[in-house]
Amino acid sequence: MQTYKEEVQLLLKQNLPWERLAGKTVMISGATGMIGKCLIDILMQYGQEQRNHAGRNHSSGSSAPVKVIALSRNEENARQRLGIYWNDRNFEYIACDVNRTLPECGQADYVIHAASNTHPLQYAADPVGTITANIIGTKNMLDYAVSHKSERFCFLSSVEIYGENRGDTDRFKEDYLGYVDCNTLRAGYPESKRAGEALCNAYRQAHKLDFVIPRLSRVYGETMLPGDSKAIAQFIKKAAVGADIVLKSAGTQLYSYTYALDAAMGVLTVLLKGEGGAAYNVSDTESEVTLRQITEWLAEDNGVKVIFEMPDAAEQAGYSAATKAILDTRKIEALGWRAQTHMREGLRKTVLALRGEDEQR
Repeated sequence: MQTYKEEVQLLLKQNLPWERLAGKTVMISGATGMIGKCLIDILMQYGQEQRNHAGRNHSSGSSAPVKVIALSRNEENARQRLGIYWNDRNFEYIACDVNRTLPECGQADYVIHAASNTHPLQYAADPVGTITANIIGTKNMLDYAVSHKSERFCFLSSVEIYGENRGDTDRFKEDYLGYVDCNTLRAGYPESKRAGEALCNAYRQAHKLDFVIPRLSRVYGETMLPGDSKAIAQFIKKAAVGADIVLKSAGTQLYSYTYALDAAMGVLTVLLKGEGGAAYNVSDTESEVTLRQITEWLAEDNGVKVIFEMPDAAEQAGYSAATKAILDTRKIEALGWRAQTHMREGLRKTVLALRGEDEQR
């Protein structure tokens, strides 16, 4: 089983037009998040390989490394998550809140807006912040891209925008309209993601800004944050410490999942190959399973049991009402993207990483 670093190195062998990044600057909000960190790890490894190539061949131009500008609110957390890049001349960190006008960060050829509250307890504990990051934060990032004449803006959206499956489709295609009850606390996340997508379209019309939208399925992996309250994160954390896994429903919900590094590669595929103005579902078709199946795999692989427990009010308020959310991925597959790590293997890798055993693999 490969280490996380080895996985990143292998991903760079995928058939993407990496040369489009040569000498460019990529700004990433939500840099310390699960997807943001994966994106930075991939881009910085690409830059390192370009520097190595240039050194061996005494060349420049297409071998020029990419520069990363990483944005997040908390510098201390950023140093913990991204500290290995702190003194790299092609990495710059800027502490800021995207809900406020961004400070001057320099030129950004590509802008990836990945900052968002993405797990249930945040929806309930910080409902206003959940909405503002997806609307005001998106507007501020769009304004920065326009003012700096960025080549492309990438807004990370979500399977959540499709809402509930009301029995009229088996898989959500990108043109599916979905159903969300907007008069609920839980609606803050999907409705604001929808509004963020609408803002991207408005900026394209008003400012001629090119944009793309990857819509991510539920994501898990080694880079997930300690405070992640999504169900799958709770299951993984329990398994990692050898505790019984708590399932707070019958576990029949059927969802699409994607391993975090694969999701990040999906984002980069859409960024570099996607049609301007288009949305693309990013999901591993081999990782469409019920919550109960996930708990059973984790229990079997880690010698623990699954126990059932009712959620408390705060947890319940953040839960999705969707019982089936499967994404149609033919559109991104036509760009050449395929997930490399399927779910049971991905769960094993994530548990090992949480135990601190990643580098021993």
